[in-house]
Amino acid sequence: MADVLPLVEARLHSALGEPDARAAVTFLGTDRIEVLRFPAAGQEGDVVRYATLGMSAQPMADPTAALADPVKGPRAELVLSVRSGVADTDKVLRPLAVLAASPQVEGVIVAPGASLDVGEPLWPGAPFTSVLVAEPGGLVEDLELDAPLAPVRFLPLLPMTPNEAAWKRVHGAPALQERWLNHGTDLRDPSRRSVPLD
Repeated sequence: MADVLPLVEARLHSALGEPDARAAVTFLGTDRIEVLRFPAAGQEGDVVRYATLGMSAQPMADPTAALADPVKGPRAELVLSVRSGVADTDKVLRPLAVLAASPQVEGVIVAPGASLDVGEPLWPGAPFTSVLVAEPGGLVEDLELDAPLAPVRFLPLLPMTPNEAAWKRVHGAPALQERWLNHGTDLRDPSRRSVPLD
């Protein structure tokens, strides 16, 4: 079976350009996860993007299944977009790798609408410890693979403050996203405050 990661990396390059930095993290009992940094360019000249590479090497398995299917199952990588020059966001590399390893480590399926929490600030001084997984398809198109493999989806991550994460648990992801939209929240601002939740 063809290794999907070269195809994934090629898709990231075609969508985001050439990365200017990459870091690799290996957790005990898991495959290596790389995080690529794509510098600000083009129309959005101040937005830097971080993308994982390695999460899609294995399909995500249903945690209730007795045996993990080595072929079938959803595949994904994570993409985070933030404004550069405001905070030390390059320190997000390890937390992103932790999130990308969570399907292997914890047996979870990462899908749109899910909350992922790293239990510490995403970068030094960040007001966020968790992210909301958004719908794919906007920034990086899904990567179709030969059957029976599922396509690789590139899932955008939206940082959440602890208050937003708690509110989302009660009201759901669509309600939180609507609130962000109604308040004109800049979700790429690495130092933004929580949206009004009352």
